[in-house]
Amino acid sequence: MIKIIYFLSFIFIQTSCNSDDPGDVNLSSEELNITGTKYIESKNNFANTYTNFLDALNSIEAITIIAEVDHAANARSVGRVLNPTKIIFFGNPDLGTPLMQKNQLAGLDLPQKVLFFQNSTNTAFAMYNSVPYLETRYGLQGVTTLPQISTALENLTKAATSSEIKRATNLTVGLNEGVITVESTENFEATYNSLQNAIALNENLSIVAQLDHQENAASVGLELRPTKLIIFGNPNLGSPLMQNKQTMGLDLPQKMLVWEAEDGTVNISYNDPFFLATKHQIEGNKEVLDQISVALDSLTKTAAGN
Repeated sequence: MIKIIYFLSFIFIQTSCNSDDPGDVNLSSEELNITGTKYIESKNNFANTYTNFLDALNSIEAITIIAEVDHAANARSVGRVLNPTKIIFFGNPDLGTPLMQKNQLAGLDLPQKVLFFQNSTNTAFAMYNSVPYLETRYGLQGVTTLPQISTALENLTKAATSSEIKRATNLTVGLNEGVITVESTENFEATYNSLQNAIALNENLSIVAQLDHQENAASVGLELRPTKLIIFGNPNLGSPLMQNKQTMGLDLPQKMLVWEAEDGTVNISYNDPFFLATKHQIEGNKEVLDQISVALDSLTKTAAGN
């Protein structure tokens, strides 16, 4: 697996709305009922919870840490205040590749990720997208590695928090819900290179990590059609969303998946920002979400040759 670590946040454009003033996030337990997620209220402080999890990942040879993102530090870099909030991306191609063999779109939610955050009462939490969320969103019923993924996520987060897992009321979503896909007129490599260049040449965007899912699959003796993920962002727009709902950090930074289907068509897929806003119960921030949507659409059209 490619290991690239940067410390950046969400997405696009130059600045967010000036009306979104910096401020602490006051997170109540009721606000943790985020569709598709499992979460834990930690018995340890934020720093120890995060360190415990990181140490556990580093002790498992099959797991590679892809990136760590400090959302709070990124918010400070643009003059905003956010309670401690970090996300860590990590993967094991032995477990993740079978999901993408069933449906390449699953690569949009891989590698795995866990969000750690502290609310205004200094309570630390861990949160992640559940296996039923992945299973229903990408039609992964019957994939044999799903129970292993579920067990691993539960064991790792329980050990880090010294606490028990809780779950959202609804763990499932519709098939391909919230995923926008555009077909490219270019071949796979040209499409991905155009996307990468468009992001790299935009001074307001920063690449967090790039993953070649096909290469990672081959490293463990598995086959996968061309599938690459790029993670990138801009805290000017991500920070206001997390100030609105801190849990939004679970689905930030933004990601785009380029993949070649069985029929040879090349596609670009990404998460609809309004789907993510609904998932995390964000009210307001419409101007920010509109900016993100326009920027994602523009990047996609550039990469697709449209």
